Amino acid sequence: MKNPGGVKAFGEHLRRLREQRGMSQVELADYANVSNVTVHRIETAQFAATIDVLLSLTKALQIPLHELVKVPGMEEAD
Repeated sequence: MKNPGGVKAFGEHLRRLREQRGMSQVELADYANVSNVTVHRIETAQFAATIDVLLSLTKALQIPLHELVKVPGMEEAD
């Protein structure tokens, strides 16, 4: 992984967005049509999401892509 700090920051951001909507990892995965393991791995920085997965997450969270990828602290992450 080339940017572990950024991937970790993104995972934490995704978790916050999911929790703000009162969704579990399983619910988000179902709405996004991805596995719950994928959501867990993204949130715990074990996996860097592809653009395909990012687009699915935006639909599930009902937010634009720029809101999903605008991660607080991302600039400071390695």
